Amino acid sequence: MPTSKRQKIINDKIEPTKVHTIKEAVEVCKSLPDLKFNETVDISINLGVDPKKSDQNVRGSSSLPHGIGKISKVAVFADGTEANSAKKAGADIVGYEDLIEQVKKDKNLDADIVIATPDCMKLLGQLGRILGPKNLMPNPKEGTVTKNVSDAVENAKKGQIRYKTDKAGIIHAPIGKKDFDSTKLVENAIALIDDLVKAKPASAKGKYMKNITISTTMGPGIRVDLSSVEKRG
Repeated sequence: MPTSKRQKIINDKIEPTKVHTIKEAVEVCKSLPDLKFNETVDISINLGVDPKKSDQNVRGSSSLPHGIGKISKVAVFADGTEANSAKKAGADIVGYEDLIEQVKKDKNLDADIVIATPDCMKLLGQLGRILGPKNLMPNPKEGTVTKNVSDAVENAKKGQIRYKTDKAGIIHAPIGKKDFDSTKLVENAIALIDDLVKAKPASAKGKYMKNITISTTMGPGIRVDLSSVEKRG
């Protein structure tokens, strides 16, 4: 199969074995030929953890200073004053038992992030098979099970992201859009890396950050020089 014009340009720009600072990696991504849509810029971080051990699952949330170029649709399971607070904070969907029944009926919840008060979690377990596979089940480590739903909604709307190690111990997360200024993408990446360092499991031994790549939706992974981030962990 002949190589496309775009692929030829990519091949000319990228040296597979070369490593870059975060800023350089971002700038390489931004220099690649544009597609017909504004690609997301993603970061993949391979952590030195054993995901099979429950105490080494790295999971949490990170408030990126410049958001990710998308306003998340937020659903909140809350009752009474907490439900009112969620609505005032800008939640798109708010309810409790009525919302649970609706989700069970539809077998779906049209939301990017789901937040719940602790009191609501006892019934929310009924939706595990619907929300779980979509990674929407609220979790205290991600800040999505909280009494302070107002702050949680506001953070979600500002572009807070959630992260979780996959089966290989890798974190995959968006850090913005390709049309973002390079500085904003770099600052978002550093904010996430700093949060991951803070989330390092006490039982994790050896090198914590083993490999980092930055890429666009349809682009190749650009390797980051670990020495440029090692001072962060």
